[in-house]
Amino acid sequence: MNSIDNNFYKLISYLKKLSEEEIFDNIKYHYENLNPNIQKSLEDYFKKFDYWGSLNHSIMDYEEIKRRAKSIHNHLNDFIWLYEHLYDYRSKKLLYGILNNWYRYDFQTLKECQENNYRDYFDLDIVHCDEDEVFVDLGAYTGDTILDYLREYNGKYKKIYAYEITDDSFKILKQTLETYPNIEFRQKAVLDKNTTTFIEKSIVGADVNKIVESGEISIEAVSLDSDISEKITAIKMDIEGSEEQALKGCKHHIQKEHPKLLLSVYHNHEDIWKIPKMIETIKSGYRFYLRYHGGNIFPTEVTLIAIYEKKIKDDTI
Repeated sequence: MNSIDNNFYKLISYLKKLSEEEIFDNIKYHYENLNPNIQKSLEDYFKKFDYWGSLNHSIMDYEEIKRRAKSIHNHLNDFIWLYEHLYDYRSKKLLYGILNNWYRYDFQTLKECQENNYRDYFDLDIVHCDEDEVFVDLGAYTGDTILDYLREYNGKYKKIYAYEITDDSFKILKQTLETYPNIEFRQKAVLDKNTTTFIEKSIVGADVNKIVESGEISIEAVSLDSDISEKITAIKMDIEGSEEQALKGCKHHIQKEHPKLLLSVYHNHEDIWKIPKMIETIKSGYRFYLRYHGGNIFPTEVTLIAIYEKKIKDDTI
């Protein structure tokens, strides 16, 4: 057993001995002993981005820590499942770093896991794209990920589908990419079914607007299975917590075509293990990797890369 395995299983073994209340108390203790500037930074962050729960030491509001403790206590076996299904030790070390950060506010391991060699979603060691690529970008924003794709793969693709929900972002998206051929722009939400849904605008910016069940701003929602009929080779998702629903809505593409899956898994305390388990249920045979482009204080910008094993074998023949 190497040091990464040892650290992960030692932490898991320790946590399994604790009750949910004890985990909460210990996380709270570690939090209260942080540098006040880091405390303020975390509290300000959770106030801006409400995915994980609120945190405010001055009024004894520890909702985020309660959610974190509950997730750790109830899902240790899921973390073990994910660890044992990750395909390289860069991924395994990151998972340990995330869990250790959640419990101890460990910043060093997250810092060591930050990716500097490749752009987000496009680790060239494992994500291979060519002129036959049909790339679907869910949460295309203003085209940043598609531009990264074009740079990394020398502009090679067959077709790109760009989905974005926000008016201003959609307009910039089309302007940014208007000179590139075979890019189809769709101002639709992507969920698990065709319906009407609603946009909740963020006070932070259009890049974190999200889908909710009711509201004033309506938008058409579709499933990828119903909205795209041709073969898909790669799907990227960064849709502010709607990844699980969108994944359900493209299960037929996954089952039949086994596209590369490049998915954000940090918008709550459960997606990091829940989404890989969903993929495994939909189509067994994917290899899972985790990559990190966030900071070292709290784990955001965590990407799950899922590559179908048969395609990896075929590429080596």
